[in-house]
Amino acid sequence: MIIVLVFIAACQVQSFPEDHEQLSEDERIVIRFSHVVGEDTPKGLASRKFAELVEEKTDGYVEVQVFPNSFLYKDGEEIEALLEGDVQMLAPSTSKITEWVPEWKVIDLPFAFRNEEELHDYLNSSAGKILENKLVQKGFYPLAFWENGFKQVTNNKNPLHYPEDFEGLNFRIMSSDVLKEQFELLGADAQTDSFDQVFPLLEQGVLNAQENTYSNIVSKNIHKVQSHLTVSNHGYLGYLVLINNDFWQGLSDEVQVVILDAMEEVTEWEKEKARELNKKEYEYLQECRCIEIHELSDSEKIIWEDVLNPLYDSFSEMYGKQYIDYLPKFQNE
Repeated sequence: MIIVLVFIAACQVQSFPEDHEQLSEDERIVIRFSHVVGEDTPKGLASRKFAELVEEKTDGYVEVQVFPNSFLYKDGEEIEALLEGDVQMLAPSTSKITEWVPEWKVIDLPFAFRNEEELHDYLNSSAGKILENKLVQKGFYPLAFWENGFKQVTNNKNPLHYPEDFEGLNFRIMSSDVLKEQFELLGADAQTDSFDQVFPLLEQGVLNAQENTYSNIVSKNIHKVQSHLTVSNHGYLGYLVLINNDFWQGLSDEVQVVILDAMEEVTEWEKEKARELNKKEYEYLQECRCIEIHELSDSEKIIWEDVLNPLYDSFSEMYGKQYIDYLPKFQNE
């Protein structure tokens, strides 16, 4: 978790208006929470649970309305909508926030983390705190970090063991220079498309490859339009749960405490759910015989890392070595 939640008013007696069902939307506090993934993904499940908890803790005085599956906004639209106040909450991937705070690209660096614990240690480090403060400066208030999992690569051409296997592939990626350069170094092309377009673009043959977590691959039926999956764990996909900072500052201390309390509870639940769901979907992909699965060996991983190492140098030159120094892989050097 990025933020240390300090509940200054935790011991206050909370009281919310009675007969809340009779209140109009203007009299209640309504939080519109938009996201682009399916309802059965870790993010989709956690956002619904958060909405239920907030309603329960405030007797319905605060209502969180969840809009999944890009119902309101697509990938490229939702952050602007948050800053303009058209929605109050989002949970974008860290990649998508890099247009506003480019230093967050550090999370996209390949093989930066070996497990989730290393990622959380980084977010709680001095570098992580600087990244958090940069979000606030841009008008976001970060409430939590939600997990999804490590990304794998799929394609319709051949198993991906060595860089030369990437030739002729065109990957869908999220908006991040690091991700684009990653696949270019491996010898592939890459383009940015919204998540809701991944399946149709693969099905139509406009694209022939993509990277994603097991839960996202299965929830969007990506495995049905791809022939090969390489278990690479090369990058991490996680979400920043953000609320519009002006909206947040306008809430009473009492309401803020309830939201933070509910978010802390949901974040712990989401972490377990994300790990459980990815394990379940990986087992499903192994059993369905619908896609060929290839495990990246340790020696193959070293080759990938060597090819991708220039990304660390270019990141340091552009944004500062301090963000790199706090990565777990460099802590003992």
